[in-house]
Amino acid sequence: MRLLLDANLSPRLLGPVRAAGFDVAHVAELGLLTASDRTILDLAEAEGFIVVTADTYFPTMLALSGAPMPSVVLLRGVAELTPELHGQLLVANLPAVVEDLERGAIVSLSPDRIRVRDLPVM
Repeated sequence: MRLLLDANLSPRLLGPVRAAGFDVAHVAELGLLTASDRTILDLAEAEGFIVVTADTYFPTMLALSGAPMPSVVLLRGVAELTPELHGQLLVANLPAVVEDLERGAIVSLSPDRIRVRDLPVM
């Protein structure tokens, strides 16, 4: 599973997520720090990434387009949390949704809840 962290998430998440064994990149590493959400979503689909973001626009784009991929992990209710806690939240919960994400899903992840919506959204 390949993860792509959006610009609204700190590159400091890379260390803990990589240490947990996940293949993860940040948009800044790929020269996409100022790229549009559409460009990031298109790259994610072409390169087999799952987008990890705090931006609700990614799930909205997928729902409106009816696309079956790429999967998105939407971090919700985390604005007040540190990047280290974002990393802990991801590492603790990703194993429970790996199959959903590989199949195509929008996973909404907050400190107290996980919701999975299969793609394409109908």
